[in-house]
Amino acid sequence: MNGPKPKDWIMAIAPYVPGRSKTDDGKPVIKLSSNENPLGTSPEAVAAFTAHAADLARYPDAGAVALREAIAAKYDLDPDRIIYGTGSDEVLHLVAGAYAGPGDEIIHVRYGFAVYEIATRRVGALPVIARDKDYATDVDAILAALTPKTRLIYIANPNNPTGTFIDKAEIARLHANLPGRVMLVIDQAYAEYLAPDNDDGGLELAKTAPNVVITRTFSKIHGLAAERIGWGYGSAEAVAAMHRIRAPFCVTTAGQSAAIAAINADAFIDATRAHNDQWRAWFSDEIAKLGNAGLRAVPSEANFVLVLFEGDVTAETAYNQLMARGYIVRWLPGQGLANGLRITIGTEAETTGVAAALREIVGG
Repeated sequence: MNGPKPKDWIMAIAPYVPGRSKTDDGKPVIKLSSNENPLGTSPEAVAAFTAHAADLARYPDAGAVALREAIAAKYDLDPDRIIYGTGSDEVLHLVAGAYAGPGDEIIHVRYGFAVYEIATRRVGALPVIARDKDYATDVDAILAALTPKTRLIYIANPNNPTGTFIDKAEIARLHANLPGRVMLVIDQAYAEYLAPDNDDGGLELAKTAPNVVITRTFSKIHGLAAERIGWGYGSAEAVAAMHRIRAPFCVTTAGQSAAIAAINADAFIDATRAHNDQWRAWFSDEIAKLGNAGLRAVPSEANFVLVLFEGDVTAETAYNQLMARGYIVRWLPGQGLANGLRITIGTEAETTGVAAALREIVGG
């Protein structure tokens, strides 16, 4: 039976594939595939969330006023210029929906976050992929990819899934060379894992530049992945445009309360960052010791490490053998990374365990 046909550009989308949480046979597993916080959630956020158990019959505040004010106070922002959504993913989609459409082009880097291409194709625009520089963002390649049809550029900094980072000077150089009609979207989902003095300047740029939007999430360092809360900051015009197409009531009452508590849980944030710094460095050093077996760790500033397999053991083989040993990591052949595994920094026991398993697999 013939029926309505979906748009061609929608059918061209490769659906997002989340990190797996179960093995093929359903055995218990250590999940290191989704970059979740191994320390969990701050006690303050848990208490704030559970306090709203009796509020299920009421719609949440559609304007998320208290949440926007808490974010604004934390980062010295104008609350009216904060956009929020179901994870930062929704905000990334909203920017594309507000600024691009059929016939337009959107640039993202090779090995960039999978949502960028989905958001691009969803609005009928054409994705343009800028080459990388050893798995990192290459500003010159992005600038070379600009055409009169370019409307948007997505950059993750630190980048997912590679963990690479470009500094404030490079972000400023990129922005300074963009036409005013091009919106620069800096996805800062992992920004809180950076040292406090290692800022890429994106948030400050978004305060004054009309063509910059930054996005952040509560899913990572704040440990609220289950609630899917993201936010962004841009010009008043950009935020007004995105609000027009944002789904109403997209952040739950309990989630808003938990996010307000989480963003102010400084001790927990500091402890998470310290844990990540310690065990990311340790894990990267362990991978370096397996260099003779063909393993290489891409330098990371996030809460994961991309491990490249350049020897006899392939990433696919290691992925399956890790699963057999009870560890699920992220293999990303669909993003051109068939030679790599993205491995989340877990607890001490999880991180030392997966390193030992890798050592055994490659015979290091």
